[in-house]
Amino acid sequence: MQCSLSAFPAPPSRGLVTICEVNSQLISAAASDISDLHMYTGEALDYPHIVVTRASVSAGTSTESARSAFLQQTEMPWRTVALAWRTVGAVGVVEELAKVPGLLRHPAKALLAVMRWIGSLHCSFFPHLALSNGDMIAEFSSTLDWRNGLVRGFAWHPHACKFAVACLDDSVRVHTVPAGIVPVLKHRMQRGVADLAWRPMSASSLAVACQSCVLVWHVDPTSLSTRPSANCAQVLQYNGHGPVTSVGWHPQGSLLVSSSAADTAMIVWDLAQQSGVPLKRTGGGGVSFLSWAPDGMKLLAATPSSLLRVWDTCSWMCEKWSKLPGRCQAACWSPTGRVLLFATADEPTIYYLTFQTPSPASTLGGATTAIAAVDLSEVIVDDDGDNLLVGGTVHDMAWDASGERLAVIFRRPRSQFVALFRVRTEPVVEASACGFVRGEAGDVPIAIRFQPAFHKGALLTVCWSSGKITFVPLFFVSAKAIAERGSAFSPRFAVPNAALKQSIPVYSRHVNGDF
Repeated sequence: MQCSLSAFPAPPSRGLVTICEVNSQLISAAASDISDLHMYTGEALDYPHIVVTRASVSAGTSTESARSAFLQQTEMPWRTVALAWRTVGAVGVVEELAKVPGLLRHPAKALLAVMRWIGSLHCSFFPHLALSNGDMIAEFSSTLDWRNGLVRGFAWHPHACKFAVACLDDSVRVHTVPAGIVPVLKHRMQRGVADLAWRPMSASSLAVACQSCVLVWHVDPTSLSTRPSANCAQVLQYNGHGPVTSVGWHPQGSLLVSSSAADTAMIVWDLAQQSGVPLKRTGGGGVSFLSWAPDGMKLLAATPSSLLRVWDTCSWMCEKWSKLPGRCQAACWSPTGRVLLFATADEPTIYYLTFQTPSPASTLGGATTAIAAVDLSEVIVDDDGDNLLVGGTVHDMAWDASGERLAVIFRRPRSQFVALFRVRTEPVVEASACGFVRGEAGDVPIAIRFQPAFHKGALLTVCWSSGKITFVPLFFVSAKAIAERGSAFSPRFAVPNAALKQSIPVYSRHVNGDF
């Protein structure tokens, strides 16, 4: 019997919000009592109260390409061609040449017709390639309702107590704990922000995935400026690499990698030279998102098709798993990098893959099949006398740094809860129900993250559809801490004996050379 939502306790009553976990139970209280957290836990946490409002962000949210500024500049055709090459690629160049009077116009039109015909065939295999840049970002963003949500992205710093928030107007705000000066990062190239990633081992570097580039901001943490200059940002562009839908740093901060759902190549960036090296494999239709394992030895590359790859970052060879029941929608690594949890867009199940000692048949030691870990099929819960449908396919999930708490949000429209699980990976991967996290009335969770540097258990950050950002501390003693004191596992950790005894092979693994 797998762990399922039917084993969850009833959600908090309407009018109550989840404020913390104590003694393996989620505590709820009136929204006005959130500031009195110490009354329930004895702990005083000084996290800022953040609400992103429509009044605080500018109305200019257009995702038009920069090339639109040159459409009427017929007296400077070669400037438009040069801009098209930088922002769109070869197709954009041919489109512009087809508009320019002269000898090249008719050959360019013929070539454009052929390219569009080939493109239509390609789109028949990968329909997402027919989407506009904005629609593609919205489809693959880890933030629910990316196009209309007040919050478009969130990222904790891996070491320092600060975080970045991307807003509806594509500005990025940097908050510290305790609250201080809030720098607002804006740049003319910062459009269609899809992802954020702080550089490990650095207090000031933040990568921002944008529609046509990657911006790397270098913000002095001691600066008193609230509007850092655009000169503080490096612009990283690669022909045909856009819109950028994911960015990620090596855990030691030595490499930056970006991906696009429209580009089958990931780009490994050399920041000193502002140049990139493509890491490409055919098939999949692009790389929708990427994720580094905490040990830095593996890099997950999910595609818009039923295929995912895991790269060995020593040899830069990869293994792939195919025949998924849909594209990989969300994934996260265990703290050791030996377990990968993932969910697909078409099935309400969380699977896991294990990675053991490498062998001649597998450079990464990856398992040949995935095993079903959690059943997220929809269930009906009692919500103060009303029947409420909860569950379904996953939109995003987050695993805390101790490896003992897993948070999940669902793709179902207007789903009001975050499902929270207890997890362990030794001696086998197991999960059990912890409870539902609820916000204020009508609020829908659109993004979730765990603070990496929280040492009293785990700290869940939830971004809500109203623009509120809440911090839910989960107080527990990790299994690792208890093991160091002579006990194998935390006594507060409970897993049903029958949980996860059934494994489900869902696809086969193919190694290098098969593609």
